[in-house]
Amino acid sequence: MSLQQEIISRLGVRPSIHVEDEVRKRVDFLKEYVKSSRTTGLLIAISGGIDSAVAAGLCKKATDELSQETGNEYITLGVFQPYGEQEDIEHSYEVAQAFALSHTVETNIEDTVNEIALEVEYGLKKIGQYRHMSHQGKGNVKARTRMVVQYALASELNLLVVGTDHASEAVTGFYTKWGDGAVDITPLSTLNKRQIRQLAAYLGVPQSILDKAPTAGLWAGQTDEKELGISYEDNSDYLEGKEIDLAVKQRLEAIYSKTEHKRNPIPGI
Repeated sequence: MSLQQEIISRLGVRPSIHVEDEVRKRVDFLKEYVKSSRTTGLLIAISGGIDSAVAAGLCKKATDELSQETGNEYITLGVFQPYGEQEDIEHSYEVAQAFALSHTVETNIEDTVNEIALEVEYGLKKIGQYRHMSHQGKGNVKARTRMVVQYALASELNLLVVGTDHASEAVTGFYTKWGDGAVDITPLSTLNKRQIRQLAAYLGVPQSILDKAPTAGLWAGQTDEKELGISYEDNSDYLEGKEIDLAVKQRLEAIYSKTEHKRNPIPGI
């Protein structure tokens, strides 16, 4: 088995999907997990990107069906988490409107993140390093702070925290360990980015979100493809078992190997 075949098998990606069936399967998956966990619904952080928009659509469909089927109220809570002024925050609200989310809250993480960064910089000074945190380091603090807030809300409201991780991110380790990768349930994990776009079109994700460049939103001007140096088209082709440019394939597999620690359980002895 080639490394490409091994990766595809491990991540569970199929070369093509039937969109309606995939939506049904993932909605049922969410419903069953909510019922078995004895929670009252789902929490999804809506960033304004396509992944969280699709997850929000699946969550709302799941909790609406549960409410109708059981006679009890199940909710999907949409959480908006800007860092200061987020220039595309309106896209988060567009998603909430598109899926008729009646439960939403905005929690700004700027003050908390800046306080943590300040404490880290004090710590660096004590060991002789007089500098600010790196962009990547502070970006990771943002991702982890968002999850702390999400879990605090979820705990208070008896909700499950839903993740947006998918195979195109998993293959590159493009998520923050114990940040956006720390969730209760991941309804998109066996889909690549192309397949997520297919679900987005089917569910009715707003066009403004379908058209925007994917970004983690951790610093100004950051985009996924620019940071990785690999397009999502190549990434999706690879995960569907297709041949891609050899140099791109080698880079993708090198990143996969380098980020193996993110996909593995915590080592111990």
